[in-house]
Amino acid sequence: MSQLAKARLLALLAPAVLLGGALASQYVGGLYPCEMCYWQRWPHEAAIALALLAYGLSGQPRWSRALVLLAALAIAISGAIGVFHAGVEYGWWEGVTTCSRGPSAASSEDLLKAIMNAPLIRCDQPQWTLGGVSLAGFNAIFSFGAAIAIWALLAGKRRAR
Repeated sequence: MSQLAKARLLALLAPAVLLGGALASQYVGGLYPCEMCYWQRWPHEAAIALALLAYGLSGQPRWSRALVLLAALAIAISGAIGVFHAGVEYGWWEGVTTCSRGPSAASSEDLLKAIMNAPLIRCDQPQWTLGGVSLAGFNAIFSFGAAIAIWALLAGKRRAR
């Protein structure tokens, strides 16, 4: 498998796994996302789309490589948002001043009741940690690791020319 093929695969799998983990923590684990959690998901969604385009253009290595690099950049952006979010959680700096709520009912008659009963999700309070690292922190670590690995694979390809 070529370096570009490995980078393309990593550019697809890393954000898919991270986004899948976020969705599982929400829908299976009951950890509702705050506003900044959603911000971290958007670049992963973009990276998945870019990686899929790179697969579609695998016969054109120059375009495929460019799309993989853009996917790596999107993954790194999610990591940067994760660093910002983790800093807010640790009290290193102030974050957004709005909060989001958990899921609400679909019918309009229950909407007010659902809004009033929905959990208030604060961006400055981690809902889950492991060893003092929140989900935002883990997103930052894994996102930067994946982006660096993708760039390293593509740089290795370039040096081999």
